[in-house]
Amino acid sequence: MKIFHNPRCSKSRQTLSLIQDAGHDVEVVEYLKTPPTTEQLTEVINLLGIPAESIVRKKEALFKELGLPGQTLTDDQWIKVLCENPKLIERPIVVSGAQAIIGRPPELVKPLL
Repeated sequence: MKIFHNPRCSKSRQTLSLIQDAGHDVEVVEYLKTPPTTEQLTEVINLLGIPAESIVRKKEALFKELGLPGQTLTDDQWIKVLCENPKLIERPIVVSGAQAIIGRPPELVKPLL
């Protein structure tokens, strides 16, 4: 199991705690320190089964600063934006085998446990 984690985010901390409390080994990826590659993020988005734009944090100030509101980008373009600006990646994302879930709210990860 792997979690794309931001330790400053309460939902991310709660999700990590749920996983650990369930007794699972988990690889913690602090994606702000170690941003995913385009290949890694593409794989995660494919596992989520949603468009790349769906994991963009549009309320972040950085989203506006980059001039992204109203933009129509392809999945590949969104992935490039996210890899270059990992602060815009929704969190936490939990990957287990061939499944991935966004842990907002944290209880959404329970099916993976």
